[in-house]
Parts: sequence; C-alpha cells; structure tokens
Amino acid sequence: MRYMLLIYSKEQAGATREMLDEVYRGHRATMQEAGRKGILQGAEPLAPTSTATTVRVENGKAVVTDGPFAETKEQLAGYYILECQNLDEAIDWAGRIPTGCKGAEGCIEIRPLPGVPQRPELDSVAAARARNG
Repeated sequence: MRYMLLIYSKEQAGATREMLDEVYRGHRATMQEAGRKGILQGAEPLAPTSTATTVRVENGKAVVTDGPFAETKEQLAGYYILECQNLDEAIDWAGRIPTGCKGAEGCIEIRPLPGVPQRPELDSVAAARARNG
C-alpha cells in the first residue's frame, strides 16, 4: 500500500543555517535509506506558505487569493510517498522523518493512497464526448 506522509511544522523564519542543515541531513539520510529499501516513491519540501495561492469556486467562478487557505499554527512543509507493507511500517518511517520543530509544534500525518478508482462507465462517457467534440 502506498502512503503519503505529510509533514506539518511551524515555519521558522529565524532558523539558523545550522538548524536548516541538520534537518536537511536528516531528510537526506531518511530518503537514502528508503531508496535503498526500494520503497521511496517521492519526497519534496514545499515552498513557504507566503508563496501559496488558494483557489475557491464560488458561484461557478474561480476566486484566487494569495497565501494559505487558513491561518494555522502548523503549515504543510513537505511530503514523502512510500510503498509500505502496512500502516505499522508507515508509522515506523514517520518516526524517522525530521522536522524543524524539534518535537514542539508539528506532526507527520499518514494517509493511504488507494489510487484512482476505476469507473469504466465514466471513462466511456468522457471518450464519447471527446469523439463528438
């Protein structure tokens, strides 16, 4: 089963270079180990929430705002996608992921990735529409 491990952490504008380097080294080691085991399918940090764009649909029209959707103490900082045998293995890997919050505010949320459900009836409708323009 594929799992997405979402890293939530408090953005730290005042983080020192040493702190950032330590977190980077921890992530690099975790990614290398997961890669050696053949379970790493993806991992990336996200840019700060100040770079976010939020889109909502209101009355059928997209409304765009700069910044995050909601003010929170913790922000989504990055993710890992791992192919694990079960939830217990995903929990074990989540415990290895370093965060800049040093156990203060922050967490790793684990969500199964079940894949896109097969809906043949919808696929045939979409194909018919594409043929008919």
